[in-house]
Amino acid sequence: MSQDLLSQFDIDEAAVERIVGDALDGAEDGELFLEYGEAETLLFDNGRLKSGSYSSDRGFGLRSVSGETTGFAHSGEFSEAALKRAADAVSAVSRGSGGTYSEAPQRTNRILYTDANPLGEPGFEQKVRLLQEMDAYLRDKDERVRQVTAALSASWQVVDILRADGHRVRDVRPMTRLNVSVMVGEGDRQEAGSFGMGGRQLFGDFLTTESWQDGANEALRQALVNLSAIDAPAGTMDVVLGAGWPGVMLHEAVGHGLEGDANRKKTSAFAGLMGQRVASKGVTVVDDGTIEGRRGSLSVDDEGTPSGYNVLIEDGILVGYMQDRQNARLMGVKPTGNGRRQSHAHQPMPRMTNTYMLGGDHTKDEMISSVKKGIYAVSFGGGQVDTTSGKFVFGCTEAYMIEDGKIGAPVKGAMLIGNGPEAMQRIAMVGNDMALDTGIGMCGKQGQSVPVGVGQPHVLMNAMTVGGTRV
Repeated sequence: MSQDLLSQFDIDEAAVERIVGDALDGAEDGELFLEYGEAETLLFDNGRLKSGSYSSDRGFGLRSVSGETTGFAHSGEFSEAALKRAADAVSAVSRGSGGTYSEAPQRTNRILYTDANPLGEPGFEQKVRLLQEMDAYLRDKDERVRQVTAALSASWQVVDILRADGHRVRDVRPMTRLNVSVMVGEGDRQEAGSFGMGGRQLFGDFLTTESWQDGANEALRQALVNLSAIDAPAGTMDVVLGAGWPGVMLHEAVGHGLEGDANRKKTSAFAGLMGQRVASKGVTVVDDGTIEGRRGSLSVDDEGTPSGYNVLIEDGILVGYMQDRQNARLMGVKPTGNGRRQSHAHQPMPRMTNTYMLGGDHTKDEMISSVKKGIYAVSFGGGQVDTTSGKFVFGCTEAYMIEDGKIGAPVKGAMLIGNGPEAMQRIAMVGNDMALDTGIGMCGKQGQSVPVGVGQPHVLMNAMTVGGTRV
């Protein structure tokens, strides 16, 4: 599948272009999106290879856009008959439309990752042996280890896009990931820790003996911390958020509210606030799809627009939204390279890539020492967010008490509760240690999942609501 996907049809490329052109004639926008993908996962659990899976998928999606109306059809079959059925289905949208959208893609994108397929290197036996080594390494580290689960996964996606304006775009996207989780126990009590890393790169680019051992050590450290944790307090208190992965709260509580479709439809808590202060002074939030090899990065988005470095909040002021082509056109702005879809069977919509807060001037020690009583939240697990209201609830997977300006005992069961726009106004200090996550993020929206990145420096938030099991 190294060749153009258009050549996979049972008719020549000129015929494909003619059918698509007729179907989109008169539409304001649209495209033929073709995809071929492979994916593999090996799961090692409790000393044995528990499962291994391989899948491949291919197909196309054809979309016609006129105003707010969209016609969309997809098929897993690269044939003239399937393409004509799709063309018939979507052409009704283009009939009577007022012309084409002339926002042509700027040829400014860089190739941000290799086009090599990561599934074949290392080979199956080497991967299994590596998973066995991880299991044995952790069990030898501490006698309290009761369970080790490790997984290696890889995918490879080839995308060809033929747009209504005649532009053709091709992208080849690799993805790799390592995950390890550890269960430790003393008596009847058991606690877990986990670590993951990866990105749009080959295993050989990041997976060394030193790197996987560092990751395994981190999972074990977190599990042992949780084994000694006490119940978290409940109440209103200051919270220091860690650098890196805690940016997932920024992603959920703020990022989704800054996607173009929610603001055009006025279903976001940030709708109508462009140019106004929505966060404390010193807070700058960007969505950046241009970082080489990162999980959320894209050379081009799924509409053929080069990804970008998009400032969303600048020094506390709302200055931008993330846009696909349709919402950009309807809102009278330019697309930002955020049109994303899960696969050929899904329509694109505005989605995040790598969303993070820029660093400030303060240190972690300054933040901790300023807190009389509070929580230091190092890592988060699951959470829930209502994009319309901005309300969120996030569970901490690693957290500590802060008492009299010093980090105290680890706590379990801590939940951060708040409202995204209000929480952004409660930021009192922004750290000088911005870090991105290690490459594990997935984002869901309207039934579609795409890989993303998050990040932030240490951040101090005043008077946050903390849910716990003791006062």
